[in-house]
Amino acid sequence: MNCIIVDDEPLARAEMRSLINEVSKIEVLGEFSNAPSALDFFRTNKVDLIFLDIEMPLVTGLEFAEMLPKSTLIIFTTAYSQYALKSYELDAIDYLLKPIDKQRLEKSIEKAELYTELLSKDTVKNTVESNTSEFLFIKAERRFYKINFSEIKFIEGLKDYVVIHTQNQKLITAMNLKTIHQKILSDSFLRVSKSYVVNIDYIDSFDSHNIYIGDSEVPLGEVYKSDFFAKYANGFLNTDL
Repeated sequence: MNCIIVDDEPLARAEMRSLINEVSKIEVLGEFSNAPSALDFFRTNKVDLIFLDIEMPLVTGLEFAEMLPKSTLIIFTTAYSQYALKSYELDAIDYLLKPIDKQRLEKSIEKAELYTELLSKDTVKNTVESNTSEFLFIKAERRFYKINFSEIKFIEGLKDYVVIHTQNQKLITAMNLKTIHQKILSDSFLRVSKSYVVNIDYIDSFDSHNIYIGDSEVPLGEVYKSDFFAKYANGFLNTDL
């Protein structure tokens, strides 16, 4: 797996490269101070992962993300938390706040490596074949896998696919989030952002920005926030967190 770093601050680029080398074995192909120079690199090179700053001159990281190939995974790096929800709307796999925490970076890279592996396999051809009020069948590699709704912790939209996170595994299938949500005939599943549906039975805690399920952090979108508080907290909790 390889990556590039795009950030207009030289010290930030140097720090990111150093941290990446400390926590992983992925190859850093290059560093760029702005989006246009990085885009030139993309024309002749295949990039698996990009660490992308948001507030940059010429073209912002958010604007640049919309120009990138679908095959490239994005991890945004920024000092500004207000961009988090927008970044997930652009199918970023993670969002890191500066100064970058080494353990948090390691977790993000592991997630990117996992999704690169999933997307490179035939599992992208998986399909939801049928469903009942309690489970659905996923067809994968000439076999049918029964997935009980009670085992699903949350479902994540990832580019043109969805990743089903269960208690024991992650399954990826070519389907959009809205379609698979409609196939799950259970009131326990709530759409909480453009990219996530969660099983409320697995929620450990939440605040006004995120939902925490085990060691996973799920962003809570503004459009879905009032519905989440009304249905999950029954409207009794003070939502001014």
